[in-house]
Amino acid sequence: MRRDFCDGVGIARLLNATLVLPKFEVAAYWNESSGFADVFDVDYFIEKMNGFVKVVKELPADIASLEPFRVDCSKRKGQFDYVESVLPSLLEHHFISITPAMSQRRDRYPLHAKAALCQGCYSALRLTGALESKGFELLEAIPKPFLSLHLRFEPDMVAYSQCEYSGLSRHSMEAIDAARGDRKPWTGELARVWRNRGKCPLTPKETSFVLQALSIPTNTNIYLASGDGLMEIEGLTSVYTNVYTKSALLSGEDFTSMHGNTKAALDYYVSINSDSYVATYFGNMDKMVAAMRAVNGLYKTLFLSRRAFAQFTAEGLTGTELKKALWEAHQHDFSHGIGSALPDCFCEFNL
Repeated sequence: MRRDFCDGVGIARLLNATLVLPKFEVAAYWNESSGFADVFDVDYFIEKMNGFVKVVKELPADIASLEPFRVDCSKRKGQFDYVESVLPSLLEHHFISITPAMSQRRDRYPLHAKAALCQGCYSALRLTGALESKGFELLEAIPKPFLSLHLRFEPDMVAYSQCEYSGLSRHSMEAIDAARGDRKPWTGELARVWRNRGKCPLTPKETSFVLQALSIPTNTNIYLASGDGLMEIEGLTSVYTNVYTKSALLSGEDFTSMHGNTKAALDYYVSINSDSYVATYFGNMDKMVAAMRAVNGLYKTLFLSRRAFAQFTAEGLTGTELKKALWEAHQHDFSHGIGSALPDCFCEFNL
């Protein structure tokens, strides 16, 4: 949601359009209905965007009851031109709802649109006071120094990957099967190719092995940035024993009353302020955290290579040989601490 909203700021500037604060369409995934103002400081955002993009909280009364003209750019490839392709619809209908292009090269925006995107994403967009206070409380409760680990091994994540795993508990297998629906796992040669392309999430046990290959001490303080329902966590905590979670550090009442995206916002807050950040996946949160850490000069950021792990194990490497190969695969990024891709790093020069 944060990524799409940041894109929306840049697009609004490209089109010289007024930006209406979005409504989160998250009920299907998070089973909730929280809004933009539940997560982000609306008045601060509008104030900080003054001079970049005009932002309004609600639609004008004369069009508030109308359905917007929908423009879906999510499947557009290459250097997609919003002015050429979307501006005519905006001029015709005056009010559009847009889904940004997934693969848009933001670094090729004209300077005025870059400036608006950077201002919106890395300066104006901050959490509400209450949520930021809760994030600070959580940050203070974690022993220092600490590593924030974004570990993705929830049933829906595994089901979506279409990967199969051996050695999981019966409970985990049942949870994955329940989440699969019509999305069946790959089998045979297709499953091998899929896994070797790095498409399968690392299990907590595999993650623990990679961390050890990188000589990260087993007494390291680790904050677990993850969603509810994380499976097979014992594979990590049996080796790395100083693991801390939101549910353990926050009071029971605080935690149970939180929406899913406010929990994710806390993970984001802790991760951009952690001493180091390691991700087992390369999803939207990882990209946003890496970019924000880069803007703030925090470069101890690393994405673990699922492809390297899959290929080395497929070659039959185990034990010390596997650890050596994994170290060599991660050595450059681990030594330099800059992560593998920071698509919004041009913002360092425009803020």
